[in-house]
Amino acid sequence: MSSPTRYCPSCTARGRGGSAERVRLCCRFDSPTRTMAYNTLDWQIDRRVLTLTLNRPAQLNAFTVEMANELIDAYQRASDDDAVGAIVVTGAGKAFCAGMDLSVGGNVFGLDETLNPSLAEQEARWDDPTIVNGVRDTGGRVSLAVYECKKPVIAAINGAAVGIGATMTLPMDVRLASDKARIGFVFGRIGVVPEACSTWFLPRIVGLQQALDWVYSADILTAEQALAGRLLKAVVPHEHLLAEAHALAHKYIDTRSSVAIALTRQMLMRNHAAAHPLHAHAVESLAMLHTSRNDGKEGVASFNEKRAPAFTGRASRDLPDFYPWW
Repeated sequence: MSSPTRYCPSCTARGRGGSAERVRLCCRFDSPTRTMAYNTLDWQIDRRVLTLTLNRPAQLNAFTVEMANELIDAYQRASDDDAVGAIVVTGAGKAFCAGMDLSVGGNVFGLDETLNPSLAEQEARWDDPTIVNGVRDTGGRVSLAVYECKKPVIAAINGAAVGIGATMTLPMDVRLASDKARIGFVFGRIGVVPEACSTWFLPRIVGLQQALDWVYSADILTAEQALAGRLLKAVVPHEHLLAEAHALAHKYIDTRSSVAIALTRQMLMRNHAAAHPLHAHAVESLAMLHTSRNDGKEGVASFNEKRAPAFTGRASRDLPDFYPWW
C-alpha cells in the first residue's frame, strides 16, 4: 500500500478544515513553547525536549478516541516543530495508560459495527472519513503517527501500561520503565486481537517466540520481566524516571543535526524491514549526498577545529527533495 495522504482529525474537530488539508499545512500553532490546548494530554517543552503526558489520571490515563486524535495531532505537530528535538511520553499520576476506556457506551473501541469492508475496499477508501473513523483502529493510527515522526520518541513508562498502553510504546525508539511499572498485552482476556500495528512492531523488538508467548498468555509483566524480554532499554527507580528519560533525550539530540536525525530515524525504521539491502543502499546514498554538502560540512569543520558543531539545518525545511521516499 502506498503511503496515504494524511489528514488531521483534530483540525477537523476544531472546524479548521483538517479533512481537506495536508497535515504539514494545517497542523501549526502560534507559540511552540506554550502548553497546548488538549483535553487528554499535557504538552511541555524544556530545552528542546517535549514531555507529552497522557493526562486522565483519575481514569488511569485510559485511552479514548479523543486521546487518539489528540496524540496524532501532537506527534504531527512535534514532527514539524523545530523547537522540539525529541519527545518523552509519560503518564500523569500512578499509571502510564491502563488500556482502552471500557466504560464508554457503544463500541468501546470507537468503531462502526455496521461497516464490513473488504481489505481491497478499505485500501481504496483509506482516507475516506467513514473508513478512518469507523474502521481503522485508533491505536494503529497513533502508531503510524509515531512511526512517521522526524524526532526520537522515548517512552517513560511510569506505571501500569496494558493493552493499548503497552502497544502505543512499540513504535517509539526506546522504552524506559519505572521499577513500579507493569506491562501487559492482555487482548486475549477480552476476546480481541492485538492492535496499534503491534503485530508488526512487537516481533521485531523482542522476537517472534517472545511476542507470541506474551500475547497468548496475556500475563501482566513486571518491569524486570519486560527488560529480560528485551522490550525495555532500562528499568530505573520510579523517582528518577523522567530525569533519566530527559537525559537520554539530550544524549540523542544535543550537538546533533536535526536533519540527519530525521533521515536516520526513518531509514532505520523502514530499511530494517526491506526485502534486500539494496533498498537501504539506495536511500543511504542519497541521504549521505544531501547531508555531506550541508550539515556534514560543519560537522567535518568542527571535528578538525576541535570545537562543538553548530548545525543550522532544520527538519521542518531542509530535508532532501526525495523525502519522503516511501
